[in-house]
Amino acid sequence: MAVLEKIRVKFGLAISIIIALALLSFIIDPSTLESALHSMSSKYDVGRIAGKSISYTDYAADVDRYTTIHEIISGSSVQNEQTQQQIRNAAWQELVDKYLFVKNAKAAGITVGNDEILSLTSGETPSPLISQNPAFADEQGNFSHERFVEFVQNVDADQSGRLKTYWNYIQNTLLSQQFYAKYGSLFANSGYVNALEQERLMAQNNTSAQVDYVLLNHPFEEDSTVVVSDKDIRAFYDGHKKMFRQKANRDVEYVVFEVIPSEADIEAANTKIAEAYDEFAAVDAKGMKSFLMKNSDRQLNSYWYKEGELNSVSKDIDGFVFGAAKGVSPVFRTDNTFYAARVMDTAQVPDSAYVKHILLQGADARHKADSLLSELRKGANFAATAALYSADKGSAADGELGNIGWMTQNYMIPGFESVLTAEVGKPYTIDTQYGSHIVLVSKKSRPVLKKQVAILEKAALASRETFDRYYSQANRFATISGHSLEGYRRAVDSLGVYSHQMNVLESTSSFGSVEQAKEVTRWVFDAKQGKASDIITVNNNFFFIVAVKEIHKEGVAPVSEVSDMIRQNLYAKKLGEARKAYVAEKIAGLKSLEEIAAALGSSVSSEEFNFSSMPGSFNQDPALLGAAFTAPVGEISGPVAGAMGTYVFQVKNREAGSFYTEEDAKMFGQQKLQYASQMILPEMMEAADVKDNRARFF
Repeated sequence: MAVLEKIRVKFGLAISIIIALALLSFIIDPSTLESALHSMSSKYDVGRIAGKSISYTDYAADVDRYTTIHEIISGSSVQNEQTQQQIRNAAWQELVDKYLFVKNAKAAGITVGNDEILSLTSGETPSPLISQNPAFADEQGNFSHERFVEFVQNVDADQSGRLKTYWNYIQNTLLSQQFYAKYGSLFANSGYVNALEQERLMAQNNTSAQVDYVLLNHPFEEDSTVVVSDKDIRAFYDGHKKMFRQKANRDVEYVVFEVIPSEADIEAANTKIAEAYDEFAAVDAKGMKSFLMKNSDRQLNSYWYKEGELNSVSKDIDGFVFGAAKGVSPVFRTDNTFYAARVMDTAQVPDSAYVKHILLQGADARHKADSLLSELRKGANFAATAALYSADKGSAADGELGNIGWMTQNYMIPGFESVLTAEVGKPYTIDTQYGSHIVLVSKKSRPVLKKQVAILEKAALASRETFDRYYSQANRFATISGHSLEGYRRAVDSLGVYSHQMNVLESTSSFGSVEQAKEVTRWVFDAKQGKASDIITVNNNFFFIVAVKEIHKEGVAPVSEVSDMIRQNLYAKKLGEARKAYVAEKIAGLKSLEEIAAALGSSVSSEEFNFSSMPGSFNQDPALLGAAFTAPVGEISGPVAGAMGTYVFQVKNREAGSFYTEEDAKMFGQQKLQYASQMILPEMMEAADVKDNRARFF
């Protein structure tokens, strides 16, 4: 022990923990220790696929790679949240394919050879991933083998590495697609329906019957004679544990204080826009940018709006700009924001333009650009000039160096906005943060009426006094709650605040109408049961206080959490059996449905049953439908326990039609097979216990 003390003093706490773990390994079951260590490390993993841990660092590198691929494909670095989510999903799917699907496909005896990939890339019938790729199309939009070959030859010469990244993506995607196609074909062919099965399917689905029945509804109040014991619940739970698998989740209660501008704040915004209105109407076009920077929440932009697009700002603004009115609009109010608009320019502008460029960099870039521009206007080949002089070796849309491709206002290189109004076929120069460019617009989409609009905007913002007032309310609540669930509920009662209840997953990012609230979710999953939070500020105008009511771990839910659901299920089943016995006793010896209806205090109903498996054919109680399919015609049958009650019925007649055709049978078989094939990967993932923890980080 003296030696241990010296080590602890000299090397600190970390080495002591390591030694302690080593000592514990002698007295703790090794599997328990391994599980604990795995839990510690997996906290920082984004997931686990077929036993392979996926670290955050590795996954982030894959996301960066797919971001590059997206930029190459789209020609734009602009990404919204939806695009980022798609990129992250694509990176995750590649990992699932690599570590799970392809491995299982190979285990099934499926192989994809190099000759196949070569044929799909360079053969007579290339994969649609290549043949339908705009990067490899000619001027008419048709696949060009020459452009594809040129692309492949330029891969190693591209110093940025972007082309190699894209080429590797194409090859890996082709490989995965082949494995999916072959595995899917293997699965599809195993679902063969022979002629006898198809004939039986058609006969069954062409059958209809006229059924008279008496229904004794289940009682609304619980029947005290029907008892479900704890032993019954445990037996059902033990036999159906797969039904109760769950993701980690938390039951929480929370209050939220939204900072809302006061009437004084709203009036202050109205006053500010009124004070700036006359100058907004009088300032010249050159001074508008500077004016809006000083006086407006919305800055001047060069966007060309077409009718309807300004509705996202204000329907009143859109109506004014594209209506008959002239000059400056009156001040409009939407919620707590005030607007005024002024049309700066009107023109026929296309939605997109196909752009080529030559990038020149360095001290004499503009001089070089002017010299080359002169040569191009004399007839020099643009692509050849780009190959010789352009610093951008990555832009080669449609297989031609210098081609950026189609650009729109939403997918636009900063500084290139003029391409939408530039003359087709006439090169010109522009300067951007990247250098000097010679730009050529080779074609455009059909022009439509558009307008450039200056918008004077003033939103009513909460003043410091208003912000402090709401924060004070939230702080008072948090103080009373004292970081506990019991205190939280005392605060709700004493302050009369509405408390929300919610079940939270690690992927939850919205709480009610409040979006981008992932910090609340992170606190919830780090907290212990029965704890309440301090103030959590979201989007700078929502104050949350959250309490964790119950923690549900990932895996099979404990019986205590699902016993009520099981009890209801078993009660319904036992009630059905009890009512069935009761009805059988009540109707013993009765010969007609009318007598049975009188004995049960019910009435006789009549309905046509269609036994087709086509959609829309299951309107009747499944228990009655199934029983009527096999019951003898003309005889009283039952009782049958159904979902709504207990049935006694008589099949009056049964007819065979021809409305369900051989084509219907084939289509139904294909639908079943398609659904089953869609479950291949999810079933693989469940069997391999794939863990997707990305929601912890994104």
